[in-house]
Amino acid sequence: MDFTKFAVALLLALPFALGASATKTAYDCPEAPAASAFPNPPDVTNPYFPLDPGTVYVYAGSEGDVVLDNVVTVTHDTKTVLGVKNVVVLDEVYEDGDLVERTFDYYAEADDGDVWYFGEDSFEYQDGVLVGTAGTWLAGVDGARAGRIMLADPQVGDAYCQEDAPGVAADRAKVLSVTDSECVPYGCANGNVLETFDDTPFDRKAVEEKTYFFGVGMAAEEGLHGSKEQLSLESFG
Repeated sequence: MDFTKFAVALLLALPFALGASATKTAYDCPEAPAASAFPNPPDVTNPYFPLDPGTVYVYAGSEGDVVLDNVVTVTHDTKTVLGVKNVVVLDEVYEDGDLVERTFDYYAEADDGDVWYFGEDSFEYQDGVLVGTAGTWLAGVDGARAGRIMLADPQVGDAYCQEDAPGVAADRAKVLSVTDSECVPYGCANGNVLETFDDTPFDRKAVEEKTYFFGVGMAAEEGLHGSKEQLSLESFG
């Protein structure tokens, strides 16, 4: 064997091998900081995910032929999880005017500006009757860990876990852009719009692109790869 030719061939092939592996996204999923790293009472001021108690976000859209309405209310309530006080956010989803899902989400912002998601209590309804609690999880219970719902300083290529509840939820996100411009019924934002690609290994069809306005929060959500769900912010305040 000509080892010189073999070595050259190996060096030429190496970048392609590295490139192939680099196409697989590596998600950063650290443990949440200690409770001492979170303010008490909670104060979520991340400009892409501000949670000012009393604020109500109203979204409208569709999923196929179904009319969707989504009302998100930042409550004045708090919930302590693993020693961390969280802001309680009420998320209500309506299909053709009927309530189908009511979820209480728990968020807290650490001193470094990352916003952590400590769990949710989710309730599903059919014809006004409670029919299930699928999706409910809480950090510290049954192996579930808090995830980051929003980074302090998102940059293109950042990839992170938002939920980490074995067998229940494993949502994750990747930053696509921080310089987009976009308009929704609520209004327009120019040059500092955050776009993320969101998915979960639990359901390959549950793929979304989300849009966040600086100083506002989530402005739009669009289902990709099979999902027909579309939501846009109509009002907030």
